[in-house]
Amino acid sequence: MPVRKCFDAMADAALRAAPAFALAALLAGCMDQPSRMNTGAPLSGAVGTEEVMAGSSAASSLIRDLQSRNSVLPDGGPFAVIADQVLAASKGAAAAELRVAQLKAEAQSKNWLPQLGPSVSLSSLSGLAASLALTQPLLDNGRRKAERAFAAADVDVAAVGLSMAMNQRVYEGLSYYISAQRAHAQAAVSRRAAEKLAQFEGLMRARVDGGLSDMSEQQVISQRYAEVQAQLAADAQAASTAEAQLAALLGAPAGDMRGIDTLRDMRQGPPALSVLRKQGEGARVLAQAQLSKSDMLPGVTASASVAQDGTTGTGLRLTGLGILNPGAGDTLRALRETATVVQRQNAEAAEAAQRRLVALAGEIDTLSSRTAQGAHVLAQTEANLELFTEQYRLGRRSLLELVGQYDAFAQLQRDQEALRFEIALRSVEIARDLGLLVDGERL
Repeated sequence: MPVRKCFDAMADAALRAAPAFALAALLAGCMDQPSRMNTGAPLSGAVGTEEVMAGSSAASSLIRDLQSRNSVLPDGGPFAVIADQVLAASKGAAAAELRVAQLKAEAQSKNWLPQLGPSVSLSSLSGLAASLALTQPLLDNGRRKAERAFAAADVDVAAVGLSMAMNQRVYEGLSYYISAQRAHAQAAVSRRAAEKLAQFEGLMRARVDGGLSDMSEQQVISQRYAEVQAQLAADAQAASTAEAQLAALLGAPAGDMRGIDTLRDMRQGPPALSVLRKQGEGARVLAQAQLSKSDMLPGVTASASVAQDGTTGTGLRLTGLGILNPGAGDTLRALRETATVVQRQNAEAAEAAQRRLVALAGEIDTLSSRTAQGAHVLAQTEANLELFTEQYRLGRRSLLELVGQYDAFAQLQRDQEALRFEIALRSVEIARDLGLLVDGERL
């Protein structure tokens, strides 16, 4: 019989056998709605296991945590402007992955409903026997509940992945911007030094022409002047490269912005995104373990079918006889230990994130201390430079000594300028790890 005629006949038979399907559907509806499902005990031995196995409630709590996080970037500042431009130009796949996970979770949220579909089998060598079958597990040992929990954990992991991707992208944009600003600041110091050394070189040339100095002294100043010019060119190249990288990330030039923002202390901030991701992955592992456990335990499935000739039938099917396997006991014990493994992995992830936070905060403290000390040394060097300049005018210092003092002052200025940009970069790193570069509402 052609396939189309076969299914037409099956549909007619289904109408005649509607009472059988109604009975099976009624039985299915009474057995496994999520609000009153009796599917066996979940895996024990881990903190938060019941919440993990509850499905969508665990997923929504993690997503609410992500959405409650507010950006630490000051409103209207250059960092916030760069972040907005980066997000506007973002074409990442993380948002699409989250949407796919949400659709899968939505599909799994209906897995407690009975399934209706065609069943085709080889009845004899002469043809196929086709029927419509309605199946509904009556006892599945938590399998469908675990499927919903697995899908919900997938949404959690995808949501954290989206937050990590967005924060990482903003961090990359800000790191390019900070690098460009650092190069501009150091180039300004190099430019002032080059102008000053040009003046010193002119003075030395006049002294050489007048016979007061020899060519060796002029060569020393000329060499230092050439070094500062090379340094200035390197600073300009570094700024140009960082701005080009930022423009490539944004798809257009970022605009003429100057300066950096100071971020607040985030040591008492929320858990790091890496910790949340590990928790979501742990929930998924627990759900997978529950699935494996339910496959090994005996289950019962009810079915009702109607053949193309109108013949109806109902029955019960026993599933999950893996418990009769000689190694089933050890396998079940291993599955129960999965909860302990997940708990310890979560603890290790939290510890690693805390160590990284402490390390970055320590670097910021060290850089801040160096900034304060450097400012004091720079002030002393500037005072010495003024003294050397006055002594040079009085003839008590040579021009080479004055050039050496100014060279030390210019180098200290460059180092001092670099410190505040290093602090800014470390602060942005902390904000990225904690998911505080992007408002959670934008997820």
